[in-house]
Amino acid sequence: MHGLLDSPSVFDRLRRELGDRRVEVLAPALSLRLGRTPIAQAAADLSGQIAAAYPGETPVDVLGFSIGGVIARTWIQRLGGHQRTRRFISVGSPQQGTLTARPWPRRLFKGLADLRHGSALLHDLNSNLDTLAGVDCHSFYSALDLAVLPGWRAVLPIGPRTLLPVATHPQLLRDAAAVGPLSRELLRP
Repeated sequence: MHGLLDSPSVFDRLRRELGDRRVEVLAPALSLRLGRTPIAQAAADLSGQIAAAYPGETPVDVLGFSIGGVIARTWIQRLGGHQRTRRFISVGSPQQGTLTARPWPRRLFKGLADLRHGSALLHDLNSNLDTLAGVDCHSFYSALDLAVLPGWRAVLPIGPRTLLPVATHPQLLRDAAAVGPLSRELLRP
């Protein structure tokens, strides 16, 4: 799942790195409307796209970048995605909230407000981790990330955490120092 101001093309470098070593990759386009779409609504849209692309109970690996990681986590934890998710990779996602979401009024930017530290959504996701317990979770983040501020909040409450040596949020999917470790994680059996 892509980030707020991104499209599925944000994963092009990672796709090239994976080459034909990965069977199939779905990069759905989500209508985030500059943060006006609530996370729960985007997760429901994601659920429909995954069900259409992979009918039945086909196991999936999920990678979410930035807000896309919180959307994916909401699908996993609230909409039954845990039943078919084998691995969840969160990349630069404000899983513990971000200070950059504070100035945006909830009335207009519900999706961004969901990313605030202590928001009802993040509190709910972090208060019951049972559905994540059976999923192989891994967080990748940058200490210098200004989109998720402070950078250490871009991690899931469970699973390994890997600090990537990049300086900006977009480099988490564009710099070789990040794409290499991400592709190795996606290719891990």
